[in-house]
Amino acid sequence: MEGINQVSIENTKKETKSSSKRKWREIEAIKDKLSLEKEMDGYKDPLSYYSDLIA
Repeated sequence: MEGINQVSIENTKKETKSSSKRKWREIEAIKDKLSLEKEMDGYKDPLSYYSDLIA
């Protein structure tokens, strides 16, 4: 019975680990999207884009 419990615990750890990795990938994707949107906003307003380059 202990062997079955050990396998169950290991499977749960693997599922938690992949879920955690997936969450981090989602977080990184959101960060990248926000960064890109912020960068694109600079191109919409040329004066703020150039002021960022000068500063």
